[in-house]
Amino acid sequence: MSSKTEFDTLYHAILALQSLEECTAFFQDLCTPTEIAAMKERWRVAQLLDQKMLSYREIHQETGVSLATIGRVARFLTQETYQGYRLILDRTAKDEELIT
Repeated sequence: MSSKTEFDTLYHAILALQSLEECTAFFQDLCTPTEIAAMKERWRVAQLLDQKMLSYREIHQETGVSLATIGRVARFLTQETYQGYRLILDRTAKDEELIT
Protein backbone atom coordinates (compact mmCIF):
# COMPACT_ATOMS: atom_id res chain seq x y z
CA MET A 1 0.00 0.00 0.00
CA SER A 2 1.44 3.40 -0.96
CA SER A 3 1.81 6.28 1.48
CA LYS A 4 -0.73 8.40 -0.40
CA THR A 5 -3.32 5.63 -0.15
CA GLU A 6 -2.59 5.18 3.56
CA PHE A 7 -3.01 8.92 4.17
CA ASP A 8 -6.17 8.98 2.05
CA THR A 9 -7.62 6.13 4.11
CA LEU A 10 -6.94 8.03 7.34
CA TYR A 11 -8.37 11.29 5.98
CA HIS A 12 -11.49 9.50 4.72
CA ALA A 13 -11.92 7.93 8.16
CA ILE A 14 -11.79 11.41 9.70
CA LEU A 15 -14.32 12.69 7.17
CA ALA A 16 -16.67 9.84 8.16
CA LEU A 17 -16.99 11.20 11.72
CA GLN A 18 -20.47 12.59 12.26
CA SER A 19 -20.44 14.21 15.68
CA LEU A 20 -18.21 15.80 18.28
CA GLU A 21 -18.57 12.65 20.38
CA GLU A 22 -17.43 10.42 17.50
CA CYS A 23 -14.51 12.76 16.80
CA THR A 24 -13.48 12.74 20.45
CA ALA A 25 -13.64 8.94 20.68
CA PHE A 26 -11.72 8.41 17.44
CA PHE A 27 -8.91 10.82 18.31
CA GLN A 28 -8.62 9.45 21.84
CA ASP A 29 -8.14 5.98 20.32
CA LEU A 30 -5.85 7.18 17.53
CA CYS A 31 -3.58 9.61 19.38
CA THR A 32 -1.74 9.76 22.66
CA PRO A 33 -2.81 12.47 25.12
CA THR A 34 0.43 14.30 24.29
CA GLU A 35 -0.35 14.27 20.56
CA ILE A 36 -3.87 15.58 21.18
CA ALA A 37 -2.48 18.30 23.46
CA ALA A 38 0.02 19.34 20.78
CA MET A 39 -2.74 19.61 18.15
CA LYS A 40 -4.93 21.57 20.57
CA GLU A 41 -2.06 23.96 21.30
CA ARG A 42 -1.30 24.53 17.61
CA TRP A 43 -4.96 25.19 16.89
CA ARG A 44 -5.15 27.71 19.76
CA VAL A 45 -2.00 29.43 18.47
CA ALA A 46 -3.53 29.63 14.97
CA GLN A 47 -6.66 31.24 16.43
CA LEU A 48 -4.64 33.78 18.42
CA LEU A 49 -2.39 34.60 15.46
CA ASP A 50 -5.44 35.09 13.27
CA GLN A 51 -6.85 37.63 15.73
CA LYS A 52 -3.65 39.69 15.26
CA MET A 53 -3.89 41.11 18.78
CA LEU A 54 -0.92 39.45 20.51
CA SER A 55 2.79 39.21 19.79
CA TYR A 56 4.51 35.82 19.61
CA ARG A 57 5.87 36.41 23.12
CA GLU A 58 2.41 37.23 24.47
CA ILE A 59 1.00 34.10 22.83
CA HIS A 60 3.83 32.10 24.41
CA GLN A 61 3.04 33.60 27.82
CA GLU A 62 -0.68 32.87 27.44
CA THR A 63 -0.35 29.33 26.08
CA GLY A 64 3.07 28.05 27.10
CA VAL A 65 3.70 27.02 23.49
CA SER A 66 7.31 27.46 22.37
CA LEU A 67 8.25 30.41 20.19
CA ALA A 68 9.49 27.93 17.57
CA THR A 69 6.05 26.28 17.37
CA ILE A 70 4.33 29.66 17.25
CA GLY A 71 6.61 30.66 14.37
CA ARG A 72 5.89 27.40 12.56
CA VAL A 73 2.12 27.84 12.92
CA ALA A 74 2.46 31.44 11.72
CA ARG A 75 4.40 30.30 8.66
CA PHE A 76 1.78 27.70 7.78
CA LEU A 77 -0.99 30.22 8.41
CA THR A 78 0.46 32.87 6.11
CA GLN A 79 3.10 31.46 3.76
CA GLU A 80 2.66 27.78 3.01
CA THR A 81 0.47 26.61 0.16
CA TYR A 82 -1.64 24.09 2.10
CA GLN A 83 -3.80 26.78 3.77
CA GLY A 84 -5.48 24.24 6.05
CA TYR A 85 -5.45 26.59 9.02
CA ARG A 86 -6.92 29.39 6.90
CA LEU A 87 -9.68 27.15 5.54
CA ILE A 88 -10.84 26.03 8.97
CA LEU A 89 -10.42 29.44 10.62
CA ASP A 90 -12.63 30.96 7.92
CA ARG A 91 -15.14 28.12 8.05
CA THR A 92 -15.46 28.16 11.84
CA ALA A 93 -15.80 31.96 11.82
CA LYS A 94 -18.80 31.57 9.48
CA ASP A 95 -20.25 28.91 11.78
CA GLU A 96 -19.82 31.22 14.78
CA GLU A 97 -21.59 34.03 12.88
CA LEU A 98 -24.57 31.73 12.33
CA ILE A 99 -24.72 30.84 16.04
CA THR A 100 -24.65 34.44 17.29
